[in-house]
Amino acid sequence: MTGVGRLERPQALVYLAAIAAGLAVGSLAPAAGAALGVAVSPALAVLLFVTFLLVPLASIPVAFRDARFLLTAFVANFVLVPLLVAGLVLLVPAEVAGVDGALVVLGIVLVLVVPCTDWFLTFTQLAGGDTARAVAFAPVSLIVQLGLLPVYVWLIAGGAGGADVGALLDVEQVVVTVVLVLLLPLVLAAVVQHLLARRNARSVATTARLPVPLLAVVLLLVAASEVPAVLDAAPVLPLLVGVFLLYLLAAEVLGVAAARVARLPHTVGRTLVMSLATRNSFVVLPIALAVPEGGGVVAVVVVTQTLVELAGVAVLVRVLPRFLPAPPSTTPL
Repeated sequence: MTGVGRLERPQALVYLAAIAAGLAVGSLAPAAGAALGVAVSPALAVLLFVTFLLVPLASIPVAFRDARFLLTAFVANFVLVPLLVAGLVLLVPAEVAGVDGALVVLGIVLVLVVPCTDWFLTFTQLAGGDTARAVAFAPVSLIVQLGLLPVYVWLIAGGAGGADVGALLDVEQVVVTVVLVLLLPLVLAAVVQHLLARRNARSVATTARLPVPLLAVVLLLVAASEVPAVLDAAPVLPLLVGVFLLYLLAAEVLGVAAARVARLPHTVGRTLVMSLATRNSFVVLPIALAVPEGGGVVAVVVVTQTLVELAGVAVLVRVLPRFLPAPPSTTPL
């Protein structure tokens, strides 16, 4: 994602302000807050359409030109990370301060098993990574994760996490949400990309600025319409912050180790680490909200991960070059 510019650095503060505003609306005018809940799904659909529009779907064939990077990224993201998440959910007790631990586990699994496809590109650039490979990997990752997400939820949340996934999820409601809020925007974005294949750089830069304010609107709507769930989940926040910080630390260690084992160039290695550190909260938020009983709690888990990630990755872009430094330049005698 390019052209985010001024909104990129303070976006965590923008999101916190949006959540605070939503909680204020929902607390002071509960009827108005509940009414705003109707707008959450349409707002998410618009957000995801813009997000998918920024993922260069036409670049999918390009991704296969670097088989070593692609194989390393796939093994790390879709094999090693799920194993890591399966270990992390063991830290969640059956009940957390009165909140059903199964809902917390479901939220953690949803948000941690899917690699980011939007600001992953921005942070890769800021860390001195290989943006071209990031751009090529993002669309392939998006398609693969949509297919694997249900498998991970059943295996990890229902297996290692001990959650009764069948009882938590209304499959019909989730399928409808996925089709209308995820797949339809994805198809429309692909069509628009094809029609505007030669769009100029100015239009791309303008579109790249939209996800930050759009996500802020979504967070405001969710907070306003889910005040009881947010308040109920408040005691869980310290546990969530700890789990997500542990994930970030483990993701960096895993990414650096994988890059060295695969002997990736330093810029490509940084891209790999960023693909592991950033997660696709945009994509899983509508699924979280589709949980019939406790969807608000699951959504709080997802939003908390987003805020922790933004703070953590802001540090990571500065320290990552120390772990994957550029090779020393050689000056001919």
